[in-house]
Amino acid sequence: MLGPAEGPDAIRRVLNNGASNMSTESGFDLSESDLWSDVGNIGLDELGVPGTVVEVIEREITRRLDENSRVLVLGGDHSILFPIMKSTRPRHESITLIQLDAHSDLYDELDGDRYSHACPAARTMELFPDIRLIQIGIRTLNSHQKEQAERFGVEIFTAREWSIEHLPMIHGPVYLSLDLDVLDPAFAPGVSHHEPGGLSTRQVLQIIQALPDNLIGADIVELNPRRDPSELTAAVAAKCLKEILEKMIVSLQILGPPGTE
Repeated sequence: MLGPAEGPDAIRRVLNNGASNMSTESGFDLSESDLWSDVGNIGLDELGVPGTVVEVIEREITRRLDENSRVLVLGGDHSILFPIMKSTRPRHESITLIQLDAHSDLYDELDGDRYSHACPAARTMELFPDIRLIQIGIRTLNSHQKEQAERFGVEIFTAREWSIEHLPMIHGPVYLSLDLDVLDPAFAPGVSHHEPGGLSTRQVLQIIQALPDNLIGADIVELNPRRDPSELTAAVAAKCLKEILEKMIVSLQILGPPGTE
C-alpha cells in the first residue's frame, strides 16, 4: 500500500518539529544519548540488488544486525515483520514476539498473496514454530484465524478483555511489533483499516513501559499519512518510538549486542 510507505518520514517530521522534546516519560533524554541513530529509509527501488521486497528487507536488516546493532524499524505495512524475523530469530536461542494489533495477521494468504500485510504472523510461525507469539488488542478474529492461532499456539488477548495485569510473564529476548491500528481510531485515525473498540494511547504506552529489559528489536507499522491530515497518529507513533527507544537502549546496556544474551 502506498500510504504506509510514507509513514517513516511522517514520524520523523513530528519527532523533529520542535513541538515536543526528546525526553521519555521517565525523563530519559534521547537527545543526549549516542547509543541510537536514524540510518534512513530502505530504498527498495534504489538498492540496485535483485530479489523480492522480502529479500531486500531481510538483507538490509541482516546488514544492520551484523554491525551489532539493535534495530527499530518504521513501516510501511505489517508485511515487513516476516523478513525482519528471518533476520532476527536465528541470532537468539529463543524469542518472544509481542504483536500489538487489531488483526492477528494469521491468514494463509490474502487475494493470492502469501506475503501480504495480512499474513506475516503466519509466515513467521511456519518458519519459526518455536517463537512464542503473544498478540494483544485483537478484535477481528474469524474462524480461519482462530484455527491458525490454535495451530501455531498463539496467545491472544483481545481488546475487549485486555488490561495491563494480563501481560504474561516473559523470559528471554523480546521483539515488539506495534501495528498502530491496535489503537482505537479516536487515538489513531491515520491507519488504513479502522477498527473501532481498540486500545488507548495510555494502554499501549503501559505495555511498552512494562516490557522486561530484554528488548532486542521492534517495529512500528501501518501509519498512513494520507489518512492523518492533523498528524495525530504520527504524533502517537513518535511518542511510542521514544518509549521503545529508551527500552531498547536500557536493554542494550544490560544485555550487550544481539546474540550475547
